[in-house]
Amino acid sequence: MRATGVSLGQLLLALDATLVQLVQAPRGLDLAVASAALIDSDDVRLGLAPAAGSADLFFLLGIPENDALNWVDHQTARRAPAAIFIKEPSPAVVARAAAAGTAVVAVDPRARWERLYRLVNHVFDHHGDRALHDSGTDLFGLAQSIADRTHGMVSIEDAQSHVLAYSASNDEADELRRLSILGRAGPSEHLAWIAQWGIFDALRAKPEVVRVAERPELGLRPRLAIGIFQPAADERRAPAFAGTIWVQQGSRPLAEDADDVLRGAAVLAARIMARLAATPSTHALRVQELLGLRDDDDPVDIGFVARELGIPVDGRAALIGFDGGSASARLADVLSLSASAFRHDAQVASVRTRVYVLFPSTGKPAAVTSWIRGTVAALRTELGLEVHAVIAAPVTGLAGAAAARAEVDRVLDSAERHPGAIGQVTSLAEARTTVLLDEIVTAIAADDRLIDPRVRALRADEPVLAETLRAYLDSFGDIAAAAQWLHVHPNTVRYRVRRLEQLLGTPLTDPDVRLLLSLSLRATA
Repeated sequence: MRATGVSLGQLLLALDATLVQLVQAPRGLDLAVASAALIDSDDVRLGLAPAAGSADLFFLLGIPENDALNWVDHQTARRAPAAIFIKEPSPAVVARAAAAGTAVVAVDPRARWERLYRLVNHVFDHHGDRALHDSGTDLFGLAQSIADRTHGMVSIEDAQSHVLAYSASNDEADELRRLSILGRAGPSEHLAWIAQWGIFDALRAKPEVVRVAERPELGLRPRLAIGIFQPAADERRAPAFAGTIWVQQGSRPLAEDADDVLRGAAVLAARIMARLAATPSTHALRVQELLGLRDDDDPVDIGFVARELGIPVDGRAALIGFDGGSASARLADVLSLSASAFRHDAQVASVRTRVYVLFPSTGKPAAVTSWIRGTVAALRTELGLEVHAVIAAPVTGLAGAAAARAEVDRVLDSAERHPGAIGQVTSLAEARTTVLLDEIVTAIAADDRLIDPRVRALRADEPVLAETLRAYLDSFGDIAAAAQWLHVHPNTVRYRVRRLEQLLGTPLTDPDVRLLLSLSLRATA
């Protein structure tokens, strides 16, 4: 990920002590940081880490101490990064990094890397909005302003209860708040209690302040909450629930006008969320342009976009499209993390339910396919997400990315219409026959003039014969195979075929007739 730069101190301030703690900063906190890369144990073991040599920050995921020490040595020999983020850094790693002038930031062991990745992205993408913490333009700034006015600790969540921003925490933060910020689900007994008392239902019903009582036995402190609602485009429709603002009380009582503060904050939060959704970051816009996802008709300057993204124009690229249905919001975050860990130059864009991952320069397609299958399996087993994935590889240079994305969409569209017809993970080549046939049949179904009226009449008046005709044609005229398909005697099929030829007024041996009837049957299924 790249941006124009924010200081390391500003970044740490936005991330909050609940998530990270500064261990060492030998060059101070004024260093500008604009890019980050993820390094895992495979990167170090296979020697892939140097591909991310130009990054300012590195997230070290599950790397043993000896490997981390070796990585620090090799990396600082090229260019000492501004900081490394690591869970439970050992004294040896801290000392080695500090000696090279690299700051060390300890990440809470319970934190989800995807949450940290998302928040760092947010800071990089929006730090130029008048001020990093301006309550009129930034959700973090709004959260801190609410906290200052109400004397509580604030978190702002989306409609799926994912934390988008939060105010500074102190040692009075309860377990539910800490785990929410870390990207973990709250304790089940807490969530069950909140749900049991209808608090979630009340928040989604209307933008009124809801009070959550203290539960000392659960370690749950008092809270105020209010739903965030987006006005509907059609005035006749009710506003749509977009998220929640939570205010946890500490030892100090909340302000007397806290309810009024929250009502105003909910309106402002809705405006900021709408603006952020409507105006993606410059980086996101460039990736969208590269993939042909923008409505602008102006030609894309591939060379300019490549320089902006810091990726090569010519190379053996690969594009993967994922469709996660209603889970697409979380899918984009998880795939960004996974793709960046696999290839540090990965580019990710999302539109509605789909997420696209572009690897500008890859090796053999088999390695990408292996990553896709592993990622899809992990999404299913660890997060309960079922997705379709389509790979286009190799793509010759960035100039072919938009065309590849359009082809990937064709496969995903077909999979959406016929979920069982296309495998969960497939390629353009593997799906070509299924997709072309589906598109032909879909086009025919949309135009009554292209459907043989005899087939419509047959389906309406003689459904058994229509089923027999489909079985006979799909069996290439093999009576025995059609009989087995229909679970009837072959003589029954012969009798029905004779009746079909009489009703249709044409022999079923003519290949043109067979093609026309077969397409009409599929279009009316």
